[in-house]
Amino acid sequence: MSKLPQWVGRLGTGLTRLAHRLESQQAEMRGREDDGDTGPRTPSGPERGPGPGPGPGPEKSPGSPGPGTPEGAGTPESPGTPEGAGTPEGAAEEGETARPEQPASVPAPPAYAPAVSARPDPVAAVPWGVRVAAEAAWRLLVLGGTVWVLMRVISSVQLVVLSFTVAILITALLEPTVTRLRRRGVPRGLATALTFIAGFVVMGLVVWFVVWQVMENVDEVSGEVQAGIDDLRRWLLHSPFHVTEKQINHVAKSLREAVGANTEQITSAGLEGVTVVVEVLTGILLTMFSTLFLLYDGPKIWNWTLKLVPAQAREGVAGAGPRAWSTLTAYVRGTVIVALIDAIFIGVGLFFLDVPMAVPLAVFIFLFAFIPLVGAVVSGALAVVVALVTQGVFTGAMVLIVVLAVQQIEGHVLQPFILGRAVRVHPLAVVLSVAAGSLIGGIGGAVVAVPLVAVANTVVVYLRGYSQENAMRAVPGPHGATASGTAPTAPPGLPPGEGGDR
Repeated sequence: MSKLPQWVGRLGTGLTRLAHRLESQQAEMRGREDDGDTGPRTPSGPERGPGPGPGPGPEKSPGSPGPGTPEGAGTPESPGTPEGAGTPEGAAEEGETARPEQPASVPAPPAYAPAVSARPDPVAAVPWGVRVAAEAAWRLLVLGGTVWVLMRVISSVQLVVLSFTVAILITALLEPTVTRLRRRGVPRGLATALTFIAGFVVMGLVVWFVVWQVMENVDEVSGEVQAGIDDLRRWLLHSPFHVTEKQINHVAKSLREAVGANTEQITSAGLEGVTVVVEVLTGILLTMFSTLFLLYDGPKIWNWTLKLVPAQAREGVAGAGPRAWSTLTAYVRGTVIVALIDAIFIGVGLFFLDVPMAVPLAVFIFLFAFIPLVGAVVSGALAVVVALVTQGVFTGAMVLIVVLAVQQIEGHVLQPFILGRAVRVHPLAVVLSVAAGSLIGGIGGAVVAVPLVAVANTVVVYLRGYSQENAMRAVPGPHGATASGTAPTAPPGLPPGEGGDR
């Protein structure tokens, strides 16, 4: 019983040391968590290294009595001491069991669970061909919608657009004259006024001459047409087709009834003709007004138009404008020369074949020559029909030969020589543009369709070359060995430095 107070004292001292150790370990763990240290934990006691110094001393177990401690104070054999209470290993086990255990990795799904594949990217799931077709399709839809809206706008202001387009064509025809007068010292205003008045006076005289010739010869032509119809009737009666006079009279009666039944429509067409005359006069005035200002202020109008173009594309458009104007000028001047040659040669042929209204027919041939392909066919057919009805089959056949010969010379000699390659347009593009122009603007649309297509072709070709040139400038030049490998070399027999310029 005398040893009981000593044992209790030793037990209290051991518990106190254990509590101090636990507090020091918890403080150390909290400091590491705050610093983000994930390294292995080291014991808080002094480290032992292989370096020189005093020896570590005799190894002591945690439960062995220290200096001044009574023997057997911290031994596990002491009665009443819990197992592991006086050892650091026991304290560490208590700290580890206090924290919840974290799983090392996510457990794998059970074997019976179905495999779920990840969904692919929608862009990667669409085939490449479908993606290309979709990209091209929506761009074509936007382009088609833009063209449709533009056509709707043009059809709503058709008279203004057609008048301004004709004014541009007339300006292209008269502008070289203004330039020549200015080079000779004539002021711009006076040169513009003289050219404008002379040009429209000449065009007015041509129109007046055509109307006068038609009015002078209409009675003669109507009588010859009636005689030609009688000749055709007699030929049908004695032809191998076995046509009877009763059938011919029935056809004539049907024509008279059709004319009588449509009298109201003919009257309304006459009233609409008055509206057409008013629109024609309005269009003529708009054309004259626009031509005058285009001749006088053409460069200023072009500079103002360039300001509407975005700055990034302004340089390319500024270069394409003069080339487009040169193409339009060459087209108008060449077409006038070709049309004049056609009218003169065919008119001379009609005069020597004694066809009535030879001069008005020649003027019609000149005017219809501004409609490529289609105009030549229509005017030539009109001359052949007049010759056939008034002079007979032989004269009609001769006029047909003359018209075909002149048109062949025009297509294979005159147009390539006069117009050249500057305004060369494929025949399919000519036919389609004339058809589209006639549907949109009638005869006027057919006249302006081909020059617009020629100008558009020139602009597209220039802009394509301009963009390719800019792309080549943006590519950095070769350097080092690549530059020496791609540099031009002189042919054999020439000194270095002279081969690159040859």
